[in-house]
Amino acid sequence: MHQGDAATDGIAVADLTEDQARAELARLAAAIARANAAYHTEDAPEISDAEYDAMKVRNAEIEQLFPHLKRADSPSDVVGGAVAEGFAKVTHEVRMLSLANAFDDDSIHDFDDQVRRFLGLGDEVVSYTAEPKIDGLSVSLRYEGGRLVQAATRGDGSVGENVTANVRTIDDIPHVLNEAPDVLEVRGEIYMSHADFAALNERQENAGGKTFANPRNAAAGSLRQLDASITRDRPLMFFAYAWGTHSEPLADTQMGAIERLRQLGFQTNRLTALCKGPAAMLARYREIELQRATLGYDIDGVVYKVNDLSLQRRLGYRSTTPRWAIAHKFPAELAWTRLEAIDIQVGRTGALSPVARLKPVTVGGVVVSNATLHNEDYIAGRDSRGQVIRGGKDIRVGDWVQVYRAGDVIPKVADVDLSKRPEAAEPYVFPSVCPECGSEAVREAGDAVRRCTGGMICPAQAVEKLKHFVSRGAFDIEGLGAKQVEMFYHDDQLPIKEPADIFTLSRRDAANLSKLKNREGWGDKSAGNLFASIEERRVIPLNRVIFALGIRHVGESASALLAGHYGSWAAFEGAMTRAEIGAGPDWEELLNIDGVGEVLAASVVTTFHQGAERASIDRLVAELDIEDAVRRGAVDSPVAGKTVVFTGTLEKMSRAEAKARAESLGAKVAGSVSAKTDLVIAGPGAGSKAKKAEELGIEMIDEDGWLALIGSP
Repeated sequence: MHQGDAATDGIAVADLTEDQARAELARLAAAIARANAAYHTEDAPEISDAEYDAMKVRNAEIEQLFPHLKRADSPSDVVGGAVAEGFAKVTHEVRMLSLANAFDDDSIHDFDDQVRRFLGLGDEVVSYTAEPKIDGLSVSLRYEGGRLVQAATRGDGSVGENVTANVRTIDDIPHVLNEAPDVLEVRGEIYMSHADFAALNERQENAGGKTFANPRNAAAGSLRQLDASITRDRPLMFFAYAWGTHSEPLADTQMGAIERLRQLGFQTNRLTALCKGPAAMLARYREIELQRATLGYDIDGVVYKVNDLSLQRRLGYRSTTPRWAIAHKFPAELAWTRLEAIDIQVGRTGALSPVARLKPVTVGGVVVSNATLHNEDYIAGRDSRGQVIRGGKDIRVGDWVQVYRAGDVIPKVADVDLSKRPEAAEPYVFPSVCPECGSEAVREAGDAVRRCTGGMICPAQAVEKLKHFVSRGAFDIEGLGAKQVEMFYHDDQLPIKEPADIFTLSRRDAANLSKLKNREGWGDKSAGNLFASIEERRVIPLNRVIFALGIRHVGESASALLAGHYGSWAAFEGAMTRAEIGAGPDWEELLNIDGVGEVLAASVVTTFHQGAERASIDRLVAELDIEDAVRRGAVDSPVAGKTVVFTGTLEKMSRAEAKARAESLGAKVAGSVSAKTDLVIAGPGAGSKAKKAEELGIEMIDEDGWLALIGSP
């Protein structure tokens, strides 16, 4: 289990310096990415819903206060997790996105304000639907000619798992629809009732099988059975609440569409209601919260959606969430238990992460035994500036600690009861050397974590980097998972110490008397399959290669940005080789990429200028055929691939709506005018940007000209 690298999380967002904000965004990006993988892919969550939600909120607040620091791999731009092994992949024709979260009444008023501002509605009252947020597993059901032809999990939002055979065993899901659109994707949540969950666990226990921690895990585990007959024996249920691809509209409103789904034979939630404005939404939230304990199934909040579907279309989407919907989450739950040990784990970037080992405790029906302790400052009862948090109480082995969670996962240590502290308990001394390799562990100025300086000589870092390299978003080599990486890393005959070694494995095996096929756990077929999988990955898209390198601060989104901008490995590698941090045209070009900040840019350039790491990259690239990036952009759009700048006052749509529309047409919206700007849209009051456009000879049009160009009325 991996926990957050550390934190300045004891500091209020408003009090963060820029350096602290940058470090905190890095910590949050890493912690949320780990949580997504554990929750969505492995069905083995490692942190609590409350902790996860709090991290997402904190990340968004920091990005709002320091917009120029937003990372290219920001958790704001990420949905779900990667697809699990064992199922065929399904690419969603329409992405399955997650929802933004709210945790208090003010956030709901803010959501309503944002909707009305985006649409330019002034004080006009907007109607919303309010429905329980089911704590289950999201699926999409595709019907063609009224017949169920495919079912898929959400996965990472773009690619899910094909679970068609399993879904056909669920009674709530009709196989045939009457009078339905010719093509219709129905989306909803698979879940398990409390009564069925209890009965299932009793049967499992009596049979000596695995019991489940909660209904959500039971539902996910039941659906993800390679043997559909096992799924058939599990009591799964389904609520429909949305749709994807459809050949004709279901209705003009969200409420009307839900009613249409009900008429088609789907179970829809009876608590769904229409609310006019935020006061009615909050009233409905409290009504549903009061019924939560008696519903017979798990919910973790209430979802609000703009009712008018034409307004939903205008509002559109952010990178991973719709602007027209939000989830209002329920509060966390608390419990007290004993802290039995503090372990240190070393991550891919060398970060030393403290993990609390707890005496198992039940919180809200779930047994938890691990928690994050963030970093040495958090353990000591202070923030990174030395200011007191948690009343100044430090955390010691043997302490009676308060933990919290909401949902189905591991808690966070929130408080300490000093009255129950053992007399022999001593302050925890955070290690100054790496527990894996013995190298010095240092904490640099502005960094929230202490890191091992061993680099690739540290087995923990080396193994974690290799695991990252073969992960789903990177090279995704079938048959070479975390377990196999560890085996090969420590192997004397066919070691894999760096990524290039993967692609020489077959050649080395052929020249080695000790063949892989002759080893325990391997054979002709499994060894051959692994070599074939590796061969398939010699041809690989540019963005996957960049992500697989494991460069600090460079996630999947940043990798896609870099690949999209440079287009080819030769162009990217050449620019990074020539770039000098803080100066020169290649450095300026890197910083001008929308979404790339100084920290990310410096990290990439530094990687390509470190001798040993660069040599490792060169050895890898020599084994690959790297595909050029596919340029983004709407094929039929006159602004696809162009950089546009909006300046002055827009009178027919809000600035946010104009930006969203431009990006949907494949344009890049920049905040400043430069020689690389293709078009400036200038409204009344345009000032310095319009003047600079004139000086540079850049085409400039007004709002009407823009609307005519993109074909909007």
